[in-house]
Amino acid sequence: MELGGVAARAIESVRPRIAAGRQELAIELPPDPVWLEADPTRLVQVLANLLSNASKYTGSGGRITLAAGRDGEEVVVRVRDTGIGIARELLPRVFDLFVRGDEASGRAVEGLGIGLALVKRLVEEHGGSVTARSDGPGQGSEFEVRLPIGLPTAEGQAPGGVVPASSPSPRAIQILVVDDQRDMACSLARLLEGWGHEVDIAADGPSALKLALARRPEVVLMDIGLPGMDGLEVARQLREQGLAARLVALTGYGQEEDRLCSLACGFDHHLVKPVDLDELRKLIEGASSDRLAVPSCPPG
Repeated sequence: MELGGVAARAIESVRPRIAAGRQELAIELPPDPVWLEADPTRLVQVLANLLSNASKYTGSGGRITLAAGRDGEEVVVRVRDTGIGIARELLPRVFDLFVRGDEASGRAVEGLGIGLALVKRLVEEHGGSVTARSDGPGQGSEFEVRLPIGLPTAEGQAPGGVVPASSPSPRAIQILVVDDQRDMACSLARLLEGWGHEVDIAADGPSALKLALARRPEVVLMDIGLPGMDGLEVARQLREQGLAARLVALTGYGQEEDRLCSLACGFDHHLVKPVDLDELRKLIEGASSDRLAVPSCPPG
């Protein structure tokens, strides 16, 4: 696949957002074709996510640059912006699930860091790497993607007959995402759908209980602090009514007593945000759901 075509598709997908933000978009592509060994759809997703992220954290009148070229046996793509920047201590964590760039500045921005976590996953599946740089808050950011050079090939095919590394999971499953923060739930649902799964969303405890019993999902990803009925009570009632789904708590509560209580109430796993994307994917794709023998959950 050729880099220019992929870049054009990514740019078109985010151009309305950039225009709405009154931001300037600069494009720096090499004059000659550059071929990549990659799945075109997934690479468009990578570039679109990086451009969208740059737009989200860049104010009106800011500048976003997409630059690409060849460096030896690699293709290098850089997305730079003049936005809010990233604090030094946050840089090692920007690709973690549920880490948001605006933590560095306190600025309220919609959405989550799920897009960057997905970028990292897709790039690494293609044998590449992605890094983030920033001189600090207010200094803008740069994300650099490096991917292997490929050979000319029919559009949509991986070079050399290689099967795209980001092919869907071997078996699609039904997943229920439960969170009262709609942007979080929707972003996570998009990520899971990108892995090939079917996803339902609930925003409170009673709705989660009703939907889980009606749809019988194989995996439930649930926050604990829910309105109407907390996640612990939802898990307890689901187990009492015989739901055998793998229940995974996605929460900010990370003390040992929090873990023990969630497991006692019926959760199979307790993941603390920011969640490791590889760990989440392994749990979804078939990690053991044997529950630990733990004390009963305290009443209330």
